[in-house]
Amino acid sequence: MLKKLTLLKGERQMQPADSVFMFVATALVWIMTPAIALFYGGMVKSKNVLSTAMYSFGSLAVVSVLWVLVGYSLAFSPSGNAIIGGLNWSGLHGVTFKPNADYSATIPHNLFMLFQMTFAIITVAIISGGFVGRMKFSAYLIFITAWCLLVYSPVAHWVWGVGGWLRNLGTLDFAGGNVVHISSGVAGLVLAIVLGKRKHSEAEVKHNLMLVLIGGSFLWLGWFGFNVGSALTLNNVAMTAFVNTNTAAACGMIGWTAVEWITNKKPSLSGAISGGVAGLVAITPACGFVETYASIIIGI
Repeated sequence: MLKKLTLLKGERQMQPADSVFMFVATALVWIMTPAIALFYGGMVKSKNVLSTAMYSFGSLAVVSVLWVLVGYSLAFSPSGNAIIGGLNWSGLHGVTFKPNADYSATIPHNLFMLFQMTFAIITVAIISGGFVGRMKFSAYLIFITAWCLLVYSPVAHWVWGVGGWLRNLGTLDFAGGNVVHISSGVAGLVLAIVLGKRKHSEAEVKHNLMLVLIGGSFLWLGWFGFNVGSALTLNNVAMTAFVNTNTAAACGMIGWTAVEWITNKKPSLSGAISGGVAGLVAITPACGFVETYASIIIGI
């Protein structure tokens, strides 16, 4: 009876509207990984399209399992230290429908876990753009397993986890500028340097711009879940993030197109899409913190 009363008390703290909001946001972020497959797939040589798609879908499968087994615990468990979380949430032990006051006071704890899982998945998928056509799939599976557990989970703990050293310093990273984009960008750069130059020239890539357009469009859509959902509730901060995300993406597209127009005498579709994605990346860490005019500057 006491256990039942405790559960009911926890459920009364939950807000159904927030739960629905976060369910939709989680689904939107999940869509971003297949979108990455399309976005990258259209930019590479036709012979590399299927392997590029497998990189993204491989991350969906592998990271999903790793996150449930131990990744989420290493990233968010408060039983660890300033560098990495503990193992008490391994296998989602204790991660239930009941909200967790430290992370998800108004939504189910396991829904928060799933939302964060989609971040881990997309971060791994982003890295694959740095080595398309230059890494065997077997090696990729080994790499993403090690990287997810040894890099992503600790970095997520530093910034977002209770007790993380950057969180304790007051670091502000609204939706993953450091955890997602800097970590994946640095990893992609290092891999590109280690693996060496590509064998084909720039003129041989971007074989299907319609795939790039479709992928970029779904990335833009999914980014609303990525940034707005990071508020974890539908409030003024969430709507600020919504407005800033779209504004920065639009300004990134305008800025890139303008530069192309000046330097190449004409804009390109691939440039416009790349500019939009660049604007989305740029606004991510600050989208819930800055005024709209700042998102215009950041996007450009």
